[in-house]
Amino acid sequence: MSHHDHEYIKAARRTIEMEVQAVQALSSRIDDAFIKACDLMLNCKGRVVVTGMGKSGHIGNKIAATLASTGTPSFFLHPGEASHGDLGMVTPNDVVLAISNSGNTAEIVTILPLLKRMGVPLVSMTGKPDSTLSQIAEANIDASVATEACPLGLAPTSSTTVCLVLGDALAIALLEARGFTAEDFAFSHPGGALGRRLLLKISDIMHSGDAVPVVRSGASLSESLLQMSQKGLGMTCIVDEDDKLLGVFTDGDLRRTLDKNIDIRSCAIDVVMTTHCKSVTKDMLAAEALGLMQEKKINALPVVDADKKVIGAFNTQDMLRAGVI
Repeated sequence: MSHHDHEYIKAARRTIEMEVQAVQALSSRIDDAFIKACDLMLNCKGRVVVTGMGKSGHIGNKIAATLASTGTPSFFLHPGEASHGDLGMVTPNDVVLAISNSGNTAEIVTILPLLKRMGVPLVSMTGKPDSTLSQIAEANIDASVATEACPLGLAPTSSTTVCLVLGDALAIALLEARGFTAEDFAFSHPGGALGRRLLLKISDIMHSGDAVPVVRSGASLSESLLQMSQKGLGMTCIVDEDDKLLGVFTDGDLRRTLDKNIDIRSCAIDVVMTTHCKSVTKDMLAAEALGLMQEKKINALPVVDADKKVIGAFNTQDMLRAGVI
């Protein structure tokens, strides 16, 4: 390894360590100002308008996107454009989140009187608690850092990382306060694999009708194995005369049965089936069912209605085909 290679590694590790320290220092600063900021955003009847210049603006863009995707309507407003007409996008029902390390960014300071005249609540995220922006804001979140990771102390590095983390902290605090769910998240990401995975319900992937492997109580083990082979799900459901689920018999149960030297032709399925088996409803999210299958090490599940009647079945292959896995 050359001298330059060693220097690259040294610089990288120093940078990472400095930024980690800057982020760790944040925990003790999550105080009443953070609570006030959360309350203002949670009670906002409009949108959270995030603004910032330069690198703070890039961070602001990401914070706005994260807020929007986690249940807090939000968009980014460039402060330079705001004073040339874009401020018309802000309404009195909105809350403004202004990001500025110095707290005196000219483009933001310029629009402060207009925001105040409109009565728009202002939350600031600054590194200087005595700055213009900090003093005017209803809540100033302390984003100060001891030093930038940049050895020249010029390029925003630690300071922008800290703002990014605080933005995530706001978004997650609001997400939890709203009771925002995985399904809510999926509705804001319908085009991607994540949306597809989270929006799919069991009814979208299950086999139903004649495709469901089912035998009645009292059926022979050999008849049950025929159902398993024909339907190809690696299991069969055992039901009573009203089609209510009594148990299941799976490939795993078959292996355990063979170990007991049971006569496959004469044995009734009731003797070897698994009772108190897991089942799901057709309205359950496929992703939630997958979690259950992984936790219990189950490869296939029956689907039942409110009366515990079997209406479908599916296995991990169905999950795979649907893109849930």
